Amino acid sequence: METSPYSTEGLRADARRNRARVLTAAARALSEEGLSVSLGQIAERAGVGAGTVYRHFPTKDSLLEAVLSQRLERLARLARKHGESADPGEAFFGFFTAAVTSTPNNSDLCELLEAADGWPRTVMESSGRRLNAALGGLLSRAQAAGRVRSDLTPEDLRDLLTGCVAIQRRRPDPETLAPAARLLVSSMRSGVTETRDDERNRDENKGSPSDRNAAGERLCRTCGKTISSAARGRPARYCNAACRQKAYRQRAGEGRAESSS
Repeated sequence: METSPYSTEGLRADARRNRARVLTAAARALSEEGLSVSLGQIAERAGVGAGTVYRHFPTKDSLLEAVLSQRLERLARLARKHGESADPGEAFFGFFTAAVTSTPNNSDLCELLEAADGWPRTVMESSGRRLNAALGGLLSRAQAAGRVRSDLTPEDLRDLLTGCVAIQRRRPDPETLAPAARLLVSSMRSGVTETRDDERNRDENKGSPSDRNAAGERLCRTCGKTISSAARGRPARYCNAACRQKAYRQRAGEGRAESSS
């Protein structure tokens, strides 16, 4: 079984305790203050010397990666726990809602989920793989049971999770799904808009004249920049995650306006 890159195997008991205190303090500080918090501030919160922090985490990035790895592992455990439900649809939507409502409190994770600079880092790949495997299991079970639309892919699911988290951050009551996030969650249910979306996807994959420049290169639907062609998979519609999220927010806002009219 694949182990976490942040294993404490081989550490003395006191070193494990200090490391756990640093991680706990870092998680709290990052949640409250964001990425600007310093290693010195984290050491003070943990009640240890700065040297102790640096022995376990030589750089701020290494500490941040350890905290984020723990949070990815938590999401993976949450997905596996929901996967134990006898109802695949309840398992899928229960996990998605819980993940969206719990993540916005962690400003550091939100910022990195919304970033387009290559996260997660290589050192976090094992945690990311475990989360992806758990998400894939929930999705495939729900689709096989006819509870989730069949054209939803794991990549779509990750994009929707990121978009809903971004929307949720703006809600005063973080424990309840924001209206726009509920619309996105509803769009994943089987039979909601699959026929219309299948037709739209065929048009998008073909590409309308406005989606391409004079050289025939595909353009980002948000900012108009040229998109690099992917060797495999569906053609990209956006040049990066930020443009994709902006489009999600715009569509969610339009849907909310339509539903209130």
